[in-house]
Amino acid sequence: MNKYTIAVLVRNQFGVLNRVTSMFRRRQFNISALSVSETESNEFSRITVTFDGEDTAKQQLVNQLYKLPDVCSIKEFTAESSVSCELLLIKMKNEPSTREEILAAVSGFGAETVDYSKDSIVFRLTADSRRIDDFINLMRDYTILEICRTGRVSLERGGTTIRQTINL
Repeated sequence: MNKYTIAVLVRNQFGVLNRVTSMFRRRQFNISALSVSETESNEFSRITVTFDGEDTAKQQLVNQLYKLPDVCSIKEFTAESSVSCELLLIKMKNEPSTREEILAAVSGFGAETVDYSKDSIVFRLTADSRRIDDFINLMRDYTILEICRTGRVSLERGGTTIRQTINL
């Protein structure tokens, strides 16, 4: 099974996200990451989806997505053709006995401290999925209180944009 990341440019309308994700559900794709936001124009939203599947089924899904009336354009991203990252917020227990080790790991990964209290410390890390996974695995040696993680967001390298291939 392969892992795919696609961006779907849609009209910014009520119910569009539900119609797009329903297409994945009906074709039995498991969505592992989902990110949605308005674009540079509030007329459009961008849905970035990471999912597992086979190439033939993925192509059928893309063809079906194009049939939805609010879908304007779809781009598939590869590691070579795009810039991608995720955001991680992780809340760690603030214990004197482990604080220095945790701060050393945070520094080594380039994470930032965004909240500090007597009981906990919250760190932010923006990186690719593998680096975030590695950071979380390292932090498992200490007391993780909570994790919040975005899905992957991606942009194509170079001057091409998703809006240049609108299929209205």
